[in-house]
Amino acid sequence: MKSTDAKAPIAYKQPTELEKHGDVRIDNYFWMRLSDKQKLTEVRDKQTQKVISYLEEENSYYESVTSYTKNFEEKLFEEMKGRIKEDDSSVPYKDNGYYYITSYEKGMQYPIYSRKKENLDATEQIMFNVNEMAKDFDYFQLGGLNISPDNKLAVFATDTISRRQYFLRVKNLETGKIYTDIIDNTTGGSVWANDNKTFFYTKKDPVTLRSSKVYRHVLGTPSSEDVEVYHEKDETFSTYVTKSKSNKYIIVGSYSTVSTEAQFLDANNPTSNLQMLQPRERDLEYSVAHFGNDFYLLTNKDGATNFKLMKTPVNKTTKENWTDVIPHREDTLLEDFSIFKEYLVLEERTNGLNKVRIIRWDAKEDYYLPFDEETYSVGVYNNPDFDTHIIRYSYNSMTTPASVIDFNMNDKSKEIKKEQEVLGGKFKKENYISKRVWATARDGKKVAISLVYHKNTPLNKNTPLLQYAYGSYGYTIPDNFSTTRLSLLDRGFVFALAHIRGSQYLGREWYEDGKMLNKKNTFTDFIDCSKYLIDNNYTSEKHLYAMGGSAGGLLMGAIANMNPELYNGIIAAVPFVDVISTMIDDSIPLTTGEYDEWGNPNDKEYYDYIKSYSPYDQVERKAYPNMLVTTGFHDSQVQYWEPAKWVAKLRELKTDNNLLMLRTDMDAGHGGASGRFDALKETAKDYTFFLALENKIDPELIKH
Repeated sequence: MKSTDAKAPIAYKQPTELEKHGDVRIDNYFWMRLSDKQKLTEVRDKQTQKVISYLEEENSYYESVTSYTKNFEEKLFEEMKGRIKEDDSSVPYKDNGYYYITSYEKGMQYPIYSRKKENLDATEQIMFNVNEMAKDFDYFQLGGLNISPDNKLAVFATDTISRRQYFLRVKNLETGKIYTDIIDNTTGGSVWANDNKTFFYTKKDPVTLRSSKVYRHVLGTPSSEDVEVYHEKDETFSTYVTKSKSNKYIIVGSYSTVSTEAQFLDANNPTSNLQMLQPRERDLEYSVAHFGNDFYLLTNKDGATNFKLMKTPVNKTTKENWTDVIPHREDTLLEDFSIFKEYLVLEERTNGLNKVRIIRWDAKEDYYLPFDEETYSVGVYNNPDFDTHIIRYSYNSMTTPASVIDFNMNDKSKEIKKEQEVLGGKFKKENYISKRVWATARDGKKVAISLVYHKNTPLNKNTPLLQYAYGSYGYTIPDNFSTTRLSLLDRGFVFALAHIRGSQYLGREWYEDGKMLNKKNTFTDFIDCSKYLIDNNYTSEKHLYAMGGSAGGLLMGAIANMNPELYNGIIAAVPFVDVISTMIDDSIPLTTGEYDEWGNPNDKEYYDYIKSYSPYDQVERKAYPNMLVTTGFHDSQVQYWEPAKWVAKLRELKTDNNLLMLRTDMDAGHGGASGRFDALKETAKDYTFFLALENKIDPELIKH
């Protein structure tokens, strides 16, 4: 990007001494931290004014530095928008006698939720037009739609701040009336009992935002009279409530990183007491489904690192009664399962690739769905219909747009219900190349990298390449198609997705080897993938870029400290970069539930290890790449002050003249903008950052 006369903000320094285990850290920017009350109040105290002024100065600096790219950014947005079918709708799915549809209208930001009774020729009933609901808000999220068993009522959840603290309300779908019942500070989810008047929901702790209590609400009664069904008192656990696919049981679950517990009650008798399925044990995980006289459990019991499927009678649920249905396999991760009347469907991962396995309960058939691309992504939809031979799944790859497919498990026929349309007339699948390569990490482990690029893109040291990764919580980023990514590929970029440790790409051990005291493997894997791409002539240090968000933003902070010379530019989105301070403060949302991911720094061994990689603590006086850091003022997952402090400290210490910018969305949280076009605008801004560094902005679009 071009140099600018704009002067970067220099944050005020106010040293705060932070001591733990005899180690004293001086945090010059601790003052940037505001409470929720300070953020939301209209009357601003001095500190609030100072923090907001600083964030606004950073935003002004970003706008000034990037002002010459605005015409191009707008073109990029229109280009991305032009590939999307604006008046689109989902494939209808049937549940309890109704077909449910999600649709978008041309020019509208938000979806419309509707349904048709019994058949698709029936009159469409609009349940929620989110465009109407959102019109008075800068941010709006509708979630948690939950229809009563008699199809007459819907519980719905709304968030207008982006803190993921949802209000629950109830709408009568026959009359359109919204009941006066309103429940605040919930997770957004709810579960109806079978009496059509009682539902269960989960409330959050107002400070830590941990989902800690499950309540029972009876329609028409004040929420102050709601009955507390369960209180999760262990601060390292969170709780949730769900309903079995059989509709027979309400299940209340508790979970931490390494342990789970489930209790259940009869959905026909919502006031009955919870029954324990299996008490929690450290390192014992299980999830539950119901079928016939048994509970089915996806579990790591008996050292099943990659998980296995077990079952137990409904009247004998503790672990000594569990028996194997699908045994553990060393080479295959069992990710999920779905139960149908005549079939069991398994979602597996072997050597990094998704597989869907179909087994008849009578054992007459056991087979896998065939997929023939080198790398791809497949996922079984939520199939609510129990008595069916049809399984619905999605399929796509880095070069193949997403398809929704209905597969007949009886005769093995399939019907493509919908294939993602890429408008604009320029996209042809055969113009793009996707492949998978394996980099050798410094400890000898092989790390997969999924690549995609235009067939006309030459691969050499002058090729721009964007490397992306996440690498935490066992989450595996799928090899998905992206219409927005085409704007980079068509301009000569290679996109590389690194399947580093911390994910479960190569099984559960791949995750275990990238967390706690093994966390640095995540960072060194990414760096070693970068070196592989450079050494094998896919790109060079002058043209290599990196991007990651949230825990992937921590990854960006770590690589920027460890090997800044490898990258020309980095985007760190909503980055978790002040790891020590956050993990020590148990009043911050999510902290206590994450001790088994990062370690508890109240233990000196973990404190020392975390500090040794925490990006904020490891900023040094040296040269850093061009960097764009983004955050949301109302972020509940990674508080805005982490990236803000990090940028301030980088500015103070970095010795280069490269760009460093902070962009704060003052109306949004962790997920960014809520409208689909507003989200596209954010992507256009990010891509413009990379393309400007590569001088790939059309000259006629540059503002002078």
